[in-house]
Amino acid sequence: MKKHTQLLSALALSVGLTLSTPFPALASIPGQVPGQAALPSLAPMLEKVLPAVVSVKVEGTAAQGPKVPEEFKKFFGEDLPDQPSQPFEGLGSGVIIDAAKGYVLTNNHVINQAQKISIQLNDGREFDAKLIGGDDQSDIALLQIQNPSQLTQIAIADSDKLRVGDFAVAVGNPFGLGQTATSGIISALGRSGLNLEGLENFIQTDASINRGNSGGALLNLNGELIGINTAILAPGGGSIGIGFAIPSNMAQTLAQQLIQFGEIKRGLLGIKGTEMTADIAKAFKLNVQRGAFVSEVLPNSGSAKAGVKSGDVIISLNGKPLNSFAELRSRIATTEPGTKVKLGLLRDGKPLEVEVTLDSNTSSSASAEMIAPALQGATLSDGQLKDGTKGVKIDSVEKSSPAAQAGLQKDDVIIGVNRDRVSSIAEMRKVMAAKPSIIALQVVRGNENIYLLLR
Repeated sequence: MKKHTQLLSALALSVGLTLSTPFPALASIPGQVPGQAALPSLAPMLEKVLPAVVSVKVEGTAAQGPKVPEEFKKFFGEDLPDQPSQPFEGLGSGVIIDAAKGYVLTNNHVINQAQKISIQLNDGREFDAKLIGGDDQSDIALLQIQNPSQLTQIAIADSDKLRVGDFAVAVGNPFGLGQTATSGIISALGRSGLNLEGLENFIQTDASINRGNSGGALLNLNGELIGINTAILAPGGGSIGIGFAIPSNMAQTLAQQLIQFGEIKRGLLGIKGTEMTADIAKAFKLNVQRGAFVSEVLPNSGSAKAGVKSGDVIISLNGKPLNSFAELRSRIATTEPGTKVKLGLLRDGKPLEVEVTLDSNTSSSASAEMIAPALQGATLSDGQLKDGTKGVKIDSVEKSSPAAQAGLQKDDVIIGVNRDRVSSIAEMRKVMAAKPSIIALQVVRGNENIYLLLR
């Protein structure tokens, strides 16, 4: 049976997908006191919203353990046989964003490897659904209800207007119990560094989110969607009041691309950077503590053509202040190639603004972490060996980065990933789109042909 959990360092960062296992009731719930005076209530708002929040049921088959590439079996003693596929069932949540066309937003991990998807409404009706497209880097997926009728869609708020301290309500299907609503506040904005997805710019809330809430709605008090519930920080496997949601603006932008293209077309800024820190500010004598520090500008990229330089600090994007490099990555990666964006920069302590045309992610250079988080810290380009064999060249590797710890070095050329031959970044992206649990890189280093194992 498939286990849907992800790890955050030594703690479990539990995604809210629950396997369809009976969950015992622990206590009876007392009824309301007759004749009690009316109190402030979320009930009127929830009555309008609950029909738009659905349960997502999935069925499929998956191998119980990861497949080990042939080249690496000798390192594990005896050969490990491929694990047979086993059937699984799972439950998650979703949100109807277009009633007429039957579009439902959910998390990609909810429907990952699903062969059959069905949607159950709060009135008990059930529909088959098909996958329009999914994106593992943002953990967003778009489903379409087949032959939809009499559906209710949710209104979507501008998540850029959220403030820490705003009230929030989470609605989903925890533990397969059925629709459940919990309330809290917005605890933080722009959360990143969770090692959960490739793109992280989460809303943090203390509204209780549990297993099965993944893909459910995070609402404001007007009943408008402000986020898609995604994960919780859960040392013991349950909610401790630290939950994370994908902002509605990001989710809506990705949904529009999935509707139009069936996939996400990511723009690339063409820079390599890091979070702006007090140490960097001190070293460069900058009076700024937030933003994205540019450590390298990729040759011939949109940023290079616009005049962005190493040592610049990006402090705003299209007029909106930036808090972190992670926020910059997230916003750029959900913008289509060819889009013109305005970057607010600090250079030698002086502000300036440049306009950059975003490159396509099929370009010949890329930050490796956009292909796989395990490769973070490396920059790649299409390259070739002396004999003309094409591959993916490592242009640089940051010290102590995941890529460096995996053994990658500058000027290595990757010619294979797992059992697949790769001759370009585009081909490497296709292989990595399957999100393998073990990444075996075939690397040419000088005259040596070596293998590196990443997890």
